[in-house]
Amino acid sequence: MTQEELQRLIDVIVQELAAATSRPALRCQCHSVLHECCPARLSGVIDAGATRVGVYATGGAPAGVAGMIDHTLLKPDATRQDIEQLCREAAQFMFATVCVNGTWVALSARLLEGSGVDVCSVVGFPLGATTADVKGYETRRAIFDGAREIDMVVNVGALKSGDLPSVERDIEAVVAPCRDCGVLSKVIIEAALLTDDEKVTACTLAKAAGADYVKTSTGFGPGGATAADVGLMRRVVGADMGVKAAGGVRDLEDLKAMVAAGASRVGASAGVKIVQQARGE
Repeated sequence: MTQEELQRLIDVIVQELAAATSRPALRCQCHSVLHECCPARLSGVIDAGATRVGVYATGGAPAGVAGMIDHTLLKPDATRQDIEQLCREAAQFMFATVCVNGTWVALSARLLEGSGVDVCSVVGFPLGATTADVKGYETRRAIFDGAREIDMVVNVGALKSGDLPSVERDIEAVVAPCRDCGVLSKVIIEAALLTDDEKVTACTLAKAAGADYVKTSTGFGPGGATAADVGLMRRVVGADMGVKAAGGVRDLEDLKAMVAAGASRVGASAGVKIVQQARGE
């Protein structure tokens, strides 16, 4: 590396550090401490119907039902105006993330900068039938554009063929760059296409690869989240991983059922309606 190239690299790092430290720190409303204080971490999950809660020492559930929801718009005909509206709603209601297709990640990241709402992108979506190296590149590009969470679709065909080494490589191709960049990874198993044994296998492989979550569905398959699938997935992964329920979660009662079954995150396009119901509006 030449001296000029080294100096250019140093300048880029300094600019990135300056941008990161200039973002406003989020403080809780009751004690004005950084991040969520103890009561706020648990209130959303308890209000949603959970009777027992497991949290990591580094943090827990964000405050309110909204903090459990990935505000989702993955329709192929979604327009720029639709994405802008999605981001406005996410900032207003303080959802956990907006979940968008890769083409909208950079725009969403710009719109939500400093809001406290992250951007989630999908990879290999919705079929999971691309190769592992392509999923790896798609993951790195989404992270470069500003994604802080990645929902990847597992190679369902390889799983049902019993080609477990290929499935393992498929998941690792996404989890590895996420781990390197401090980005959350979620593995969509598309449960409606699998037998119970295949669901167990998929969740076991995701856990072995170091993924942060397993997720029920794309919302584009033959079925969405069910309490039975969420419960099975929670039993397989234990308390060490998150379980995301997605597909068909249309109101507060649906969300409560998923939380009671073991979900720690919910993907929904009806997030605004769910939060309004939780507020009694």
